[in-house]
Amino acid sequence: MNTLTQNSLTKSQTDMPFLGDDIPFYRPIAKEVDVFVQAYKCKIPILLKGPTGTGKTRFVEYMAHQLNRPLFTISCHEETSSTDLIGRFIIKGAETVWLDGPLTRAVKQGAILYMDEIAEARPDVIVAIHSLTDHRKELYLDKLGETIKADKDFMLVASFNPGYQKGFKELKPSTRQRFVALSFNYPSPKDEAEILVNETDLEMSVAKKLVNIANKIRNLTELGLTETVSTRLLVDAAKLIHSGLPKRLAVRVAVVEPLTDDLEITESLADLCDLMI
Repeated sequence: MNTLTQNSLTKSQTDMPFLGDDIPFYRPIAKEVDVFVQAYKCKIPILLKGPTGTGKTRFVEYMAHQLNRPLFTISCHEETSSTDLIGRFIIKGAETVWLDGPLTRAVKQGAILYMDEIAEARPDVIVAIHSLTDHRKELYLDKLGETIKADKDFMLVASFNPGYQKGFKELKPSTRQRFVALSFNYPSPKDEAEILVNETDLEMSVAKKLVNIANKIRNLTELGLTETVSTRLLVDAAKLIHSGLPKRLAVRVAVVEPLTDDLEITESLADLCDLMI
């Protein structure tokens, strides 16, 4: 087990790789599966760009299953340091021992390492992965004075939300150009409704109404919402409805309330959703 700082990576994110028996449901939208497979074969890292809740994480889980590779997921934030990823010395009894971090373990095991919201990570994290994103394919363990070559099956995948991070935190061009990039957006109404049905067993007629609500709110750009309705929010609403919660209440708590704290906008959106559901 990794010993990490209290405010850093959680146990579920790092202690065990994802190797689920069940195939994660994912509906390909374009040629993203083909791109991922060829990038994996060519050992080229991938950057997934797109709004929150558009399926980036699910896509990586799906591809890890398709390629039969373990998956380590790291949710990056401003406290994520290179030490958290690479490893550290800890005191064990009367000895000082080294524990590999999730990045080092993924490199050694030939796993897929998924760095979610990479733009949120500290600069030293970006520096640490540079040598894994070019021809060297190696990781330098500065505290040990060692350099390890990445296993032939290792792959680095990162994601970020350009719209949310614009003007706040951006990836430097020198970092972006180390990846091939795939853009994610919201599925078509037909695909999104099918996703809800597959994820929750909700009736198709109700799923279509939820998708119509989402697209209506997504087009209300004048509200100035930081984030709009994601497919993830719709799945939550669909689960609540399928479990027996009244449709209007489910939409309010799963779709409307997470979007804003502005009471006037909340009530306006709730009234709109009530009419549509």
